[in-house]
Amino acid sequence: MAGHSKWAQIKRQKSATDAARSRIFARYARLIALESKKAGGSAAAPALAAVIARAKAANMPKDNIERAVARGASKDAGETEQVVYEAYGPAGIALLIDALTDSKNRTTQEVKRLLAKQGAQLAAPGAAGWAFTKTGTDYVPKEPLIDVAGADEEKLRAILEALDEHEDVQQVFTNARGYEDTGDQARI
Repeated sequence: MAGHSKWAQIKRQKSATDAARSRIFARYARLIALESKKAGGSAAAPALAAVIARAKAANMPKDNIERAVARGASKDAGETEQVVYEAYGPAGIALLIDALTDSKNRTTQEVKRLLAKQGAQLAAPGAAGWAFTKTGTDYVPKEPLIDVAGADEEKLRAILEALDEHEDVQQVFTNARGYEDTGDQARI
């Protein structure tokens, strides 16, 4: 009965879910630290309160939230900035990539490399932004949406998965039909 250990199966599933949760919690922690820095550590600030509420909705532990708030409010907190990259993917699909980074040059090069590996390219600021309307912290694609199928859909999924794996990327928005809410892989 080799290979039929129930614990081995549970361990594989648990490690996959734990890795996904860890990635989500790390993203929330960076976002909370950024908002905490802007708010001076005051949890009463609307933007910080909203991020904390979203983190709690994702079942982020209270002590992790408190550590992130303290880290953002501390004097030796790193300089984290929010950057929005614009790109074009397969079939002319526009992508907006929202990232939090402590090194804009490093993140730009890493995102450019990830996109190039997948056959997409980084665009100039404003080149893909026309396809979206900003609503609060999110971007909603304007009509008409682009239909993707076959090889283009596989390429788009590969791009979204590669971007999701990058620790600085917070959300990805696209104007492809069926992927309008691509922030689901990185939505926080």
